[in-house]
Amino acid sequence: MSFEFGIDTFGDVTEGPDGNLLPHDQVVRNVVDEGVLADEVGLDAIGIGEHHRDDFAVSAPDMLLAAIAARTGRIKLASAVTVLSSDDPVRVFERFSTLDAISAGRAEVVVGRGSFTESFPLFGYNLGDYEDLFEEKMAMFAQLRHGGRQSWEGQLTQSLDDVELYPTLANGPLKTWVAVGGSPQSVLRAAHYGLPLMLAIIGGPVDRFAPFADLHRRALDEMGKAPQPIGYHSYGFIGRTDQEARETLYQPWLAQTSRIGAERGWGRIDRAHFNNEADHGAMAVGSPETVARKIAHGLRALGATRFQLKVSTGRLSHEAILDTIGLYGTEVVPLVRDMLA
Repeated sequence: MSFEFGIDTFGDVTEGPDGNLLPHDQVVRNVVDEGVLADEVGLDAIGIGEHHRDDFAVSAPDMLLAAIAARTGRIKLASAVTVLSSDDPVRVFERFSTLDAISAGRAEVVVGRGSFTESFPLFGYNLGDYEDLFEEKMAMFAQLRHGGRQSWEGQLTQSLDDVELYPTLANGPLKTWVAVGGSPQSVLRAAHYGLPLMLAIIGGPVDRFAPFADLHRRALDEMGKAPQPIGYHSYGFIGRTDQEARETLYQPWLAQTSRIGAERGWGRIDRAHFNNEADHGAMAVGSPETVARKIAHGLRALGATRFQLKVSTGRLSHEAILDTIGLYGTEVVPLVRDMLA
């Protein structure tokens, strides 16, 4: 098998050397530098997420990906994710076909519904149409991604009458993944369109998601479609020792998880939750050897060929993120490849 290793970031607003939060413009520039370093240390992909709230600085991932494309020559450039329900599939195609042109064929779109809903009222969509919007826009984008002349009869989207979208594609259909957080229906949707599956694991053991990976493979086979890659994403941080890594990550993780948990009614979150995720969950935190073992186990358990390490976690500093990217590319990935050989 050929394995790929990447990073994901949501452009979390990080703290500076003085302990204060950095302004959004500095965070955006830092994310670009993180993508450039990922390319330099030999990583295969970077995914950048879309949010519309004060604790994340990135609302337009394709803009940052284009900036990274201009400073790199090899790394694949993906969204993580494109919230298709509250976007326009035509504009998504145009933005990513432009990124594909800038990067000479390195653009990837990871489409999903996202885990936040701020974009719906912001762009004038009704949350009551949540499911129907994604269903129709997913069907529309699955058609548009191939390029060429297009016709489409929309209900919640616009209709198209034999139009062509620009810039035209020079490298075949836009590489498109479907991000899934744990819904069998979403897995079947990815298989229906013959698209790769990206499992977004934000809690719990990787093994819990193995049935979704198996379902995707079975569904593709039963639908007579070609096999497609499976990838997965999880939080992580790499230090020289397990203790150093856990101590560095814990407070940023706690602050971010507690804020989101309070918004969603999760109840109190503490060190025991963190330790459980680090010991038994998908979270890949520790020394290079510990993280490599966690990743190798996850790839085996899912039969996956792509792993994306989410390197940003709340206030975790830019410098700490750079250190993780460096260790990931130079030490962890070679260890994982040896373990899987």
